[in-house]
Amino acid sequence: MKTGIFCNYDNFHQDAHRAMFEQVALVKQAESLGFEEAWVSEHHFSESNLSPSMLLLMAHLAGLTSTIQLGTAAVLLPFHNPIRVAEDIATLDNLCNGRLLFGVAKGGPFPQQNKHFATLPSEARPKMLEAIALIHKLLYETDVSFNGKYYQCDRLTIYPKPLQSQIPVYVATGGDDGIEFAAKHSFSLMGGPPFSLQRLKDTVAKYRALNSSGAEKLVLARFFFVGKTFDEAVSEALPFVRQFSQKMKANTAQVLQNSANPNQKPFDRTNICFDEDYLIENSIIGDVETCRDKIKKFQDELDLGTLALKPSSADLQKNLDSLTRYNQEVRNYVF
Repeated sequence: MKTGIFCNYDNFHQDAHRAMFEQVALVKQAESLGFEEAWVSEHHFSESNLSPSMLLLMAHLAGLTSTIQLGTAAVLLPFHNPIRVAEDIATLDNLCNGRLLFGVAKGGPFPQQNKHFATLPSEARPKMLEAIALIHKLLYETDVSFNGKYYQCDRLTIYPKPLQSQIPVYVATGGDDGIEFAAKHSFSLMGGPPFSLQRLKDTVAKYRALNSSGAEKLVLARFFFVGKTFDEAVSEALPFVRQFSQKMKANTAQVLQNSANPNQKPFDRTNICFDEDYLIENSIIGDVETCRDKIKKFQDELDLGTLALKPSSADLQKNLDSLTRYNQEVRNYVF
């Protein structure tokens, strides 16, 4: 299992410049500790997460790091022109000397994103799947012609081509069509902090029924803080978790109120859950022994490829200390 850091560019102190460079400090610390991957999220119209221009932030990280792989977690494809995404991804792979990992998602539940990018929630997943199909052709082929429902091109070749012969692709999905698409192309899977263990197990099982290889590269992101004691860790992470819980419960209430989809899955403990106590329980938050036990459970149940840790204190130094404690007292016990 690889260890990654999950980067939300949290604006804990209402200071955008500070938030960006504190995130850089965490990534550089992770690299110095031997973490293999850094995953950057994409958020829009958010005062608390300052990563709308994800690929710009990753280009910055590419120039400040040398060994850690850099992953998109994830490009929200329905909100972008896939031809431009292909160009940016190929360019970024060259800038980071072939260290790029390419994660994609449909976006949500963030109603403001769908509204302002003029994308119906019902169209988000099919647009994502069509976009990644086109992007994959553009990255590695020449004279590409594509005639999809949403996207078209005629005898198009993009430059530059990626440095890697194949950039690893990860899909954040729980829908059957998304799982089938990922399995068909041997793309890997991603799961976010609120994704329940049951949902993840079901997704991996469906994938493996279609493709016996690929699912073992699953990237699982989890909120994280390892403290000297359990109570210290929970106390340090709770303000962040509480704010996240409240924001996401408001978003999902709006999604459910406006949803015309009869197959809309509930936001509960079998699927995606934003309850505060649930998030604490299903995060890597606690003392050393608790964090070891939680990670082993995820390993045993999911055969993880990467555990991406999202530091959850508002204090930079405490997050740096937590990463160091993980490296010294947890990591060697969970491999």
